[in-house]
Amino acid sequence: MASPPHRRLLLLPLLLLAAAAAASTARADDLVAELQSLRARSPSGVIHLTDTSVTRFLSGPAARRPYSVLVFFDAASLHSKPDLHLPQLRTEFALLSASFLAHNPGSGDLFFADIEFAESQHSFHQFGVNSLPHVRLVRPEHATLGGSEQMDQSHFSRLADSMAEFVESRTGLEVGPIVRPPLLSRNQIILLGILFLVSIPFMIKRIIEGETLLHDRRVWMAGALFVYFFSVSGGMYGIIRHTPMFLTDRSDPNKLVFFYQGSGMQLGAEGFAVGFLYTLVGLMIAGVTHLLVRVESLQTQRFAMLAVMLIGWWAVRKVIYLDNWKTGYSIHTFWPSSWR
Repeated sequence: MASPPHRRLLLLPLLLLAAAAAASTARADDLVAELQSLRARSPSGVIHLTDTSVTRFLSGPAARRPYSVLVFFDAASLHSKPDLHLPQLRTEFALLSASFLAHNPGSGDLFFADIEFAESQHSFHQFGVNSLPHVRLVRPEHATLGGSEQMDQSHFSRLADSMAEFVESRTGLEVGPIVRPPLLSRNQIILLGILFLVSIPFMIKRIIEGETLLHDRRVWMAGALFVYFFSVSGGMYGIIRHTPMFLTDRSDPNKLVFFYQGSGMQLGAEGFAVGFLYTLVGLMIAGVTHLLVRVESLQTQRFAMLAVMLIGWWAVRKVIYLDNWKTGYSIHTFWPSSWR
C-alpha cells in the first residue's frame, strides 16, 4: 500500500536536513584531514597560514570547524628588535606544538599555526592585531576572528610552559611536559667522551706536576671577581627573567634606553653598571688593605687614600641616585641627638 502524498512531503525536509548534516560532517572531516596533512609536513607541527588559508580553516560556523587553532602572529621585519623577543617566542611556540603532538599523536581537536605580517596583513586586520607579540586561540564557538581569545602577556613569562597552561585551561586538552631538544647530539656526546678518555693520561701528569689552571692563584682571583660582579649586577635575575640589555625608545626609535625608570624592572646594562661600581669599590678596599699598607712613602699613602675616598664617594652617590630615580625613595642622614 503506497504512502499518502502528504507523508512523503513531510519526509522530504527531514531527508534534506539529514543530507545537509552528512555533507557538513564530511566537510568538517575533510578540513581536519587537510590540517593534519599540513601539520605532518612541518617539523614542529606548526602550520603556516596565509589570508587564503585563514578564510578556509578559521572562518565559518562551528559545525564546519569542530577544532581549535592557536595562532602565533609573527613579523620577520621586527625580529631585530630585542625587546620583543619574537624569535625566542616563535621557537618556544614550536616546542609547545611539538610537545602537544608528541603526547597527542593524530589529534584533530587542536592545531598550532603562525601568520606572517608581510604576507597576511588582511588577517592581522581581521584579528585586530595592533602589537606584537600576540597569540590568539580560535575555538569553534567563536563566530568571528576578532572575537577569538587573546593570550595575556603574562603567559609569555615562562615561555612554552606558561603557554601550555593557557592552552590546557582554555581547551581542556592536556599538552603534557614540554619536550626540549638536548644541548648536545648523540654524535657530539660520543666525540666528547672519546676526547675525554684520550686526555686522561695528560691530565693526570699535569696534576701530579702541579701545572694545571687550578694551581694558579690568578685563576681563583679572577673567578672570585667574576662571581662577585655577577652577584651584585643581578646577572641571575637577568637570566631567569630574560631581561634585555637595553630597550628602544618609543618616542625615538633611533635612541636606546639603558636605564628603566620604575622598581618593577631592571635592564641588563643597568645591572652591569651598578655591578661595576660595586666591584670598583670592592677592589679599591682590597687594594688599600693588601697593597697600600706595603708602601713605605707616607705621602703616597695619604694621596692614595684621598683618591680612594673620593672615587668611593662618587660611586656610592651614583648608586643612591639611581635607586632614588627608579623607586622615588630617598636616603636621609640621621645625626646623633647629642650632635644637634
